[in-house]
Amino acid sequence: MDYRIMIQSTPNPNALKFVLNTAVKNEGNYTYKSAAECAHNPLAKAIFELDTSTREVYFFDNYITVTQNGNADWDALEEKIKNTILGQIKDHNPDFETPTAKEEVVKVADPSNPDIAQINSILDQTVRPALQMDGGDIQLVDYEDNVLRIFYQGACGSCPSSTMGTMMAIENILKDQFNPEISVQLAENVG
Repeated sequence: MDYRIMIQSTPNPNALKFVLNTAVKNEGNYTYKSAAECAHNPLAKAIFELDTSTREVYFFDNYITVTQNGNADWDALEEKIKNTILGQIKDHNPDFETPTAKEEVVKVADPSNPDIAQINSILDQTVRPALQMDGGDIQLVDYEDNVLRIFYQGACGSCPSSTMGTMMAIENILKDQFNPEISVQLAENVG
């Protein structure tokens, strides 16, 4: 197979989206925060090892989003990441193992809870497609006493617009389509 890669900017100036013509994650998504977490994913580990400024590597569908701390020169780092991905993609397993529930860094809201299921359905139809196009996603942490706690993934995790504009949009959509009393907060120290 002739592997190709397209690099897209994201609203987050510290994140780039590397879109491939093959799957990088067949089911779900996963965010790595360090090379130490990459035991089952040599490609993610290789990306972290390119530069100490890399703070997140996010896998979803056919793209990898790389987020740096703002200290790296994107022009130099972009080419290194592209070459690393193209050099290793043929050996990459898109069904790579991810930590089990007890090892997960981020607590995930129970999808069998009817409120969580309804909120996820609304977000799947409204917000998630845009977040995924921008190289990220959103995970629900919990919903109690009309407060929904969320966690941003990929490029959205450190994007300045995610904490204000996107979160307010999510809250307004959910007030309109789910519960007028809901408030949305970022989850801190999740896990």
